[in-house]
Amino acid sequence: MTSNKTDVFEFLKRLVSIDSTSSRPNRPVSEMLADRLESLGFDVRISSYLDVKGVEKTNVVGRLLPTKCSADAPGLAYFCHSDVVPADDWSLSHGPYELTELDGRWYGRGSCDMKGSAACMLAAVARIDRQQLSAPFYFICTADEEIGFGGARHFVNNDDVYGELIERQPPVIIGEPTSLRVVYAHKGIHVFRATSIGKSAHSSSREGINANLAMIPFLVRMKELRDQSLAETRFQHDEFDPPDVSWNIGINDFTYASNVTPGQSVCTIFIRPMPDRDISELLAQVELAASECGLELKVEAHGDPFYTDPNARVVRDALELTGQLTAHTVSYGTDGGELTDLENIIVFGPGNIAQAHTADEWIAIDQIEKGIDAFERFVRHYCVA
Repeated sequence: MTSNKTDVFEFLKRLVSIDSTSSRPNRPVSEMLADRLESLGFDVRISSYLDVKGVEKTNVVGRLLPTKCSADAPGLAYFCHSDVVPADDWSLSHGPYELTELDGRWYGRGSCDMKGSAACMLAAVARIDRQQLSAPFYFICTADEEIGFGGARHFVNNDDVYGELIERQPPVIIGEPTSLRVVYAHKGIHVFRATSIGKSAHSSSREGINANLAMIPFLVRMKELRDQSLAETRFQHDEFDPPDVSWNIGINDFTYASNVTPGQSVCTIFIRPMPDRDISELLAQVELAASECGLELKVEAHGDPFYTDPNARVVRDALELTGQLTAHTVSYGTDGGELTDLENIIVFGPGNIAQAHTADEWIAIDQIEKGIDAFERFVRHYCVA
């Protein structure tokens, strides 16, 4: 590796060492990113808010401005997120928050999703002389992407830089792991939590109220709605794989002995809609079924799909800059679903999504090296005369 790559490893090691699981405050990792941005000449701010559980979360917004900035030079914007999924099932001896090199890979929680991407972009920017800039570069790192895009929503609703981006309409890179393939669209998410309340007791008595008895007909209805969405072409989209509205239905009654009447039964429904497909009818039916079965229903998360025309200039530029012939769609969601006022979005970043959220998360060093080079080409193309 070149010294530049060594520097990336050391910085990523510091990022990974901070446990920024979504349930925890993320200010330490935000401040680390802010310090790095300031060292590169960015104008930086940290924006704080309280999540739904009252935990402080922070976004980092950095702007690298040229000495003379033309009003008609849109520049480039890069989005990433600082939160990671839990590492409770980590199995390697070195631990999840100690970045470790092994067999051409860097192992650590967040190495792939997506602290590795952030480290790549900052390494790319470090290669460019600020005096060469002719257009602004924006670096935005949000919180809570993994649990419902709360940081992106806060940025959209509260940060005047979002208004600046709307006015300029720069190309936007969301640096999620795509194996450095250009992605022009992804699915959205709707997450529901349905709860049936009963009364726990020994099953030999009459004292218990089995919470599952109200849940069973609800589950039957969820399967019917799932089957309907799979069967009807109006809900399908051939540009995606799978081309259907994805349903993931989970159930838990919290009983650990067969002779205990379950006092609570919980069903989670995770639905992934696609762009330009109206599923409001399906969502209304979920709410109606919960009401008819006497269940409590809570919307846990929501994120819109995003779609950029695959023939759009930003997609064609990205393909040319990366030497690719075809852009792709993906079935997972990103902060892109919140950035609905921005017109020129692609998802593009190092690492394979198959390694994100895994027990022993890793990113290939080859992806890091290629990611830095690719990001540098993007910045030079859009921000250097």
